[in-house]
Amino acid sequence: MNQFVLFAAAAEAESGGIVTKITTRFGVTPELFVSQLIAFLVVCFLLKKFAYQPVLTMLEERRQRIAEAMENAEKIKEELASTEVARKKIMEEANATANKMIEEARAAAAQVQEKESQKAVAQAEQIISQARDAASADYARMLAELKQEIGGLVVKTTAQVVGKVLTSEDHKRLVDEANREMASS
Repeated sequence: MNQFVLFAAAAEAESGGIVTKITTRFGVTPELFVSQLIAFLVVCFLLKKFAYQPVLTMLEERRQRIAEAMENAEKIKEELASTEVARKKIMEEANATANKMIEEARAAAAQVQEKESQKAVAQAEQIISQARDAASADYARMLAELKQEIGGLVVKTTAQVVGKVLTSEDHKRLVDEANREMASS
């Protein structure tokens, strides 16, 4: 502070009081200037510590939560794709088993003697019907399980992205929407 006063005094002596005129005109005094500068620095420090830093921390946490939610959504998409592949594989196996059973029934019917051929044909048709019923039941069961799993995954992802606990109405609505989308694709 003393240096500032000395520089101002030296400049005043050289310039014929121009600095004094300017400081007087604008009401600047060295004591007030220094106290205002200290107050400004204190306010800057307090704002940085108690306002700016918490806001930055909150924004970083939110960015991380969003990134985690996006990663979870990708994982769920991958799980859904693998579930769909598994469902198709199971359906192909069920169809192959049903076709095998049908072929076995037809072969058995062809090997039966002529007078019992009508009885064998009736048994074969019954086996075919049961195989189809079993395949239909397996398909319906797997489809229901898939819808339930997809609904649960959609609700879980939505809850993570939204960041709130879903009500039973929200849960039912999201499951119904996911099932409608599955039925349309």
